[in-house]
Amino acid sequence: MSTSQNTYTAAHYGPRAQDYVTSKDHSTGEDLDQIEAELRGANLSRALDLGCGGGHVSYRAAPHVGSVVACDVTQDMLDIVIKEAARRGLNNITVEKAAAENLPFPDGAFDAVLSRFTTHHWPDMEAGLRQARRVLKQGGRAMFIDVFAPAERVLDTHLQTVELLRDVSHVRNYAMAEWLAALARSGFAVERLSTRKMRMEFPAWVARTRTPEPHVSAIRSLQQGAPAIVTDYFAIGPDGSFNLDATTFIAHAQ
Repeated sequence: MSTSQNTYTAAHYGPRAQDYVTSKDHSTGEDLDQIEAELRGANLSRALDLGCGGGHVSYRAAPHVGSVVACDVTQDMLDIVIKEAARRGLNNITVEKAAAENLPFPDGAFDAVLSRFTTHHWPDMEAGLRQARRVLKQGGRAMFIDVFAPAERVLDTHLQTVELLRDVSHVRNYAMAEWLAALARSGFAVERLSTRKMRMEFPAWVARTRTPEPHVSAIRSLQQGAPAIVTDYFAIGPDGSFNLDATTFIAHAQ
């Protein structure tokens, strides 16, 4: 199951790799500023960017650590990260093709593990978290950033449905309670967390994943027919633009 899903995700995102390097939603944000603030002055030797995508975490982390390993299941993403790192003069970034659930690194290989907007693609969230803990040194720093699902079932169902229609490799956006429990079971102690609203501009949101037109129409139909609790919570606009909830978990390895 894991290998099959990861292979599917890699094939799905390969043709879209460049879009994630240039994406404003992925290349900017308070969470990237948080990552830099956590790493600045910490004198860390080695960091892992787990599920690196377009490499934006790696680019922010590289000036503040000895070296960064950018890890992803999509080779095209890794190829672009290497090129972009070279263009930016960041020669301490290397890449590794691997799934979160099966990392090819020894125990305690990293001082920090950083993971941003990737967990919702993992076939097995907790297996990935356990691997992240395994390759992190005792007491090492971890930052996990992702969209989280509302606790209310009707809101959760709407979110998962539109995410899957938009991106067929989507697995699940987890609720806050699911995140906290999974991190604890995987050996992480959460020190603090922060949440924020992210405004998704609908045309760019579906263009980035090259969502087929029938799926775009289905999403708009769901939005237009949604009950008030859904339209109000997600602040769905006339063009389909809407809000997502994102969280940053700052933790250490127990």
